[in-house]
Amino acid sequence: MDRPAPRPRTRAPHADHHHGLGHGTATDERALLQALVLIGGFLVAEVVLGVLAHSLALLADAGHMLTDAGALVGAVAAIRLARRPAGGPWTYGLQRAEILSAAANGIALVVAAALVVESAISRLLHPAVRVEGATVVGVAAAGVLVNLAATALLTKADRGSLNVEGAFRHMVADLAAFLATLLAGVLILVAHVELADTAASLLVVALMVRTGWDLLRRSGRILLQAAPAEVALAEVHQHLLALPGVVAVHDLHAWSLTSGLPILTAHVVVDDRVLQSRAGALLDDLQECLADHFDVEHSTFQIEPASHLDHERAVHP
Repeated sequence: MDRPAPRPRTRAPHADHHHGLGHGTATDERALLQALVLIGGFLVAEVVLGVLAHSLALLADAGHMLTDAGALVGAVAAIRLARRPAGGPWTYGLQRAEILSAAANGIALVVAAALVVESAISRLLHPAVRVEGATVVGVAAAGVLVNLAATALLTKADRGSLNVEGAFRHMVADLAAFLATLLAGVLILVAHVELADTAASLLVVALMVRTGWDLLRRSGRILLQAAPAEVALAEVHQHLLALPGVVAVHDLHAWSLTSGLPILTAHVVVDDRVLQSRAGALLDDLQECLADHFDVEHSTFQIEPASHLDHERAVHP
């Protein structure tokens, strides 16, 4: 039987795609570095003024900004590592560096939050320190402006990367924290409510824990190789099984190498006659199905004749 003429492809072969490879662009790196300069310079000033004003809220904000700076440094480092070509034992390159960076930032946020809680409890038990409300208001107002500028810079970067998105969310959380600190400073100046400073620091803690937990949850899914949330394996199985000539699909696995780069592998059992007549076209169909319906462009299939199924040592769903 003559092999049918190959169908025109609507998408380029996988080898020609660079979808979601985790390679940060020069624009991403430039935006991150500019935000880092802003955050780093303000961080030093806030620590000094926070100590002089005896403000726990300002020091809590500084702790949060320190993790912001760490997030930005990690993001830049991860982008540069991800650009290194694959080679030697690093067959995928170092693209997962951004996930390690995101996880480290999440841990840093939770640890910093615990330290601020300890200080807040001590302040509540011994509220003898007088907070300089005017300094708190001035520094917090400046912090709002700095974070607005840093956030605006990061909107120019690709937030599809967990690296960049993590840094962006740090900025947004810090902006909210400075707004809370600004309100606390106003209350101290107008109503002499000294505990407003401690209350604001606890609000900052809540924001830090929320952001840190989210980063740990999302990076943990990737590090533990869970199936990407956007790739429903039951639907993938149904789509592949519906292709002409496919008899069964087993050993279906999906995970993310890094944010934006899902990978899928599967054993596909096909009719023996299909395997002999149009194996290449079937492989095209399988890859196009994943790319078109699930945006998965890095896939590997083991195509097996139906007669081979009984020889599989272990077949998994």
